Amino acid sequence: MKKKNGFWGRFLTFLLFFFLYAPIIVLIIFSFNSTKSRTVWTGFTLDWYVKLFHNSSILSALYTTLLISVLAALIATIIGTFASIGIFNMKKRPRELIMQVNNIPVINADIITGVSLCILFVFLGKKLGFELGFGTLLIAHITFNIPYVILSVLPKLRQLDKNLFEAAQDLGCTWMQAFFKVIIPQIKPGIVNGLLMAFTLSVDDFVISYFTAGSVETLSMRIYAMTKKRISPEINAVSTILFATVLLLLIIINVREARQEKAAEKRRASFKS
Repeated sequence: MKKKNGFWGRFLTFLLFFFLYAPIIVLIIFSFNSTKSRTVWTGFTLDWYVKLFHNSSILSALYTTLLISVLAALIATIIGTFASIGIFNMKKRPRELIMQVNNIPVINADIITGVSLCILFVFLGKKLGFELGFGTLLIAHITFNIPYVILSVLPKLRQLDKNLFEAAQDLGCTWMQAFFKVIIPQIKPGIVNGLLMAFTLSVDDFVISYFTAGSVETLSMRIYAMTKKRISPEINAVSTILFATVLLLLIIINVREARQEKAAEKRRASFKS
């Protein structure tokens, strides 16, 4: 019975991953197809990638996406790190309440976040005299990135010795030196993980960007606009690059977390011995 259950479990898992990744694999394969056919393989070529990097609209959208992603990730990481420290030093009940509020954007549907931010920006725009554009898009990305940074940094703060900060001050550090030379290096892995997560989410976002970008166009929005016409293999090429970028960043995040866990286990083992 155990063998049968094990076989069916592995088989269902295989089917799950097959249906998840088969369309992406087909997309990647046909991004190298020598013709525009989406059903018949006629030969290998890199022409669609060459044409992609000569497409000014796509390059402009790519530049906007990278700029927004880098700025949003950096700003969200700074705000999220200080917010994590503040939350960590709260009493239990307020901390639990704040964490529940922090988790709402993570669980909430993107379309609700996008529509609500759009309504807010339009309302404020009429009062303050601005329109949807680069600024509102950047603020939207920072907003939905901050909760993920907090969730990445807080576990590292919980692992800290509670007396570490006071010990650094007893040894002659000012509070600023103790913070930047003792606390920050200890929680640096969580900060870097939060930064990478924020960047990945910004690059990959479409729904929230669609409602808050105004006349600005990101790469995901450019791809959506291209699909309204006849689908070009350039879409396959740009989608492949986007998928590879996000996959690479996720691999980096997972490898970092695995190394951090091994390092933590070694430190615990050395303390026990």
